[in-house]
Amino acid sequence: MNGTNDSGITRITSHHSVTATVERLESLLKERAITIFARIDFSGDAARAGLTMLAEQMLIFGNPKAGTPLLQKVPAVGLDLPLKALVWQDAAGQTQIAYNDPQYIIRRHGLDATFAANLAAVVPLIERAASE
Repeated sequence: MNGTNDSGITRITSHHSVTATVERLESLLKERAITIFARIDFSGDAARAGLTMLAEQMLIFGNPKAGTPLLQKVPAVGLDLPLKALVWQDAAGQTQIAYNDPQYIIRRHGLDATFAANLAAVVPLIERAASE
């Protein structure tokens, strides 16, 4: 399934492994001076705890120049910022990427639609990280 569902989550299929997809996205974000705040390896953490799960990682990133105006207007937007991309291997062996649709974040917090541009610039980067 590709696209956005009613919960505001956009999901796309990647042509790369979980690790390669996250590395591609991280590289694309860094090229545009977007800060990487954290990379969480859920499956690696599970393995260290003696548990098994399919590969799953999250990248947390943002640009203070883009996000701060939203936080100044509605502090609770900090629940959705910084932005996140969750990358996992599904049961069929495909790599999936999910992220919060920028329009959904804007609607959720009652922000003016013009703020969507502050968040939307990363969407093509996520799509590019998943493409061939």
